[in-house]
Amino acid sequence: MAETQAATEGTQSEGLSPELRSKMALALDVDDLVQATRFARQLAPWFGVAKIGLELYTAAGPDAVGAMIDLGFDVFLDIKLHDIPTTVHKAASVAGSLGVSYLTMHAHGGAGMLKAGVDGFNEGALSAELPAPTALAITVLTSDADAPEHIVPARLRVAVEAGCGGIVCAASDLKDIREMAPRTLRVVPGIRAADGDRHDQPKAVTPSEALQAGADLLVVGRAVTLAEDPAAAAAALFGAL
Repeated sequence: MAETQAATEGTQSEGLSPELRSKMALALDVDDLVQATRFARQLAPWFGVAKIGLELYTAAGPDAVGAMIDLGFDVFLDIKLHDIPTTVHKAASVAGSLGVSYLTMHAHGGAGMLKAGVDGFNEGALSAELPAPTALAITVLTSDADAPEHIVPARLRVAVEAGCGGIVCAASDLKDIREMAPRTLRVVPGIRAADGDRHDQPKAVTPSEALQAGADLLVVGRAVTLAEDPAAAAAALFGAL
C-alpha cells in the first residue's frame, strides 16, 4: 500500500498501524473534489485507501483519482461497470492507466464481461508501467436485503472464472466465500459503529466483526463523513482494533 503522506497536519497522534490502515477504505461519497480532499487529509491516519464512487467521479473525473494518489492513497474506483464487454474493457483500461488499484464491476454482467474488464484493467496498468491492480466483482448490493441465498455463490463462481482478484460482499457472506475461494480478496462495505445509523445498508457490521469474519478490505463512509467531527468518529469507530 502506498504510504499515506497526508497524516493530519502534525497535530494528531491517533490512528491505525500501517497494516490496519491498508485494510480501510474511506468512501468519499461527495460531489466536490475540494471537500473530498479535505476529508482525505483529515482522515488519513485511519485510512490507506480512498474510494471514489459514481458521485465524485461524475463531478471530478480522473482528477479525483490523481488527487488521491498525490495524497498517498491507493485508489478504489467504485463505478460498478456493467456494459457490453468491449465497453467495459476500454473503460477498465483507462482506469488501470490512471493508477487505480481497485475497480468494481457487476458480476451480474457475466463471465465474458468480467474477463474483458479484468484484461483491460491489467493492460491499462501495464501500459503505464504500474503494478498489477485488482478487479473486484460486485455480488449483491448491501442495500438489497431480499436477494436469494444462491445469488452470491453463483456470482462468486462467475467472478473467479473470469479472473477477478476480489469480491465485494456483505459480512454475512464471508464464511462461504472464504471456503469457496480462499485466495480471493474480500471487500466489505457498510461498516458502522455498533450503535450507528445503518442508513440504507441493513447488512452493516462493525470493523471488528468484519475483520473477525475474514474481511480483507473494509469500506467506511457515512459513519465518519456525516459526523460533526469526522476524525473523532473515526477514532471511536476503530478504537477497539
